[in-house]
Amino acid sequence: MMHGPVRDQNDRTNAAAGNMLVAALERGLGFCNNVIVVFAAVALIAACVVLSHSVLTRALFHSPNYWQDEAAVFLLVGATFMTAAYVQGQRGHIGIEAFVGLLSPMVNRIRLWLVDVASLLFCAFFAWKSWTLAHEAWIDGQVSNSMWSPPLAIPYVLMASGMTLLCVQILLQIAIPFSRPTPR
Repeated sequence: MMHGPVRDQNDRTNAAAGNMLVAALERGLGFCNNVIVVFAAVALIAACVVLSHSVLTRALFHSPNYWQDEAAVFLLVGATFMTAAYVQGQRGHIGIEAFVGLLSPMVNRIRLWLVDVASLLFCAFFAWKSWTLAHEAWIDGQVSNSMWSPPLAIPYVLMASGMTLLCVQILLQIAIPFSRPTPR
């Protein structure tokens, strides 16, 4: 099952109306995520084309391929990690909804907030570790073990960037309920 949006988050126009900074950050991140989704779709299509080319050249011409599998993996890693913030913004990640119907709306909001805080902690650690891996790969000039030998900094930077965007998205989801004006 999936997390459905909390009732208060269905109306995105008023979600962060109480704080102009949060509203601007939400709009900016939303625009960035929409652009990334388009590039990720192109990357997925490119990975399909690269893998299809690989299969055809191996089957028809018995030609070895040194770069196709790795290029497709890099494209898939980029598409997967870079779109994580978009998916989180839609609350599209998979969640277990066993108790949602049994809990009151207030308890469900608290549950979602606690899940967001735990997710932020995990994703922040993952982003930090990915940035350290990217830095090490860049400084040491690490490359993959294939004959093509592309730099390993590429997938690490894609992972780190995607996880950083995901952290910002989760942080926004945590902050939005606190930025709303209090109902009277």
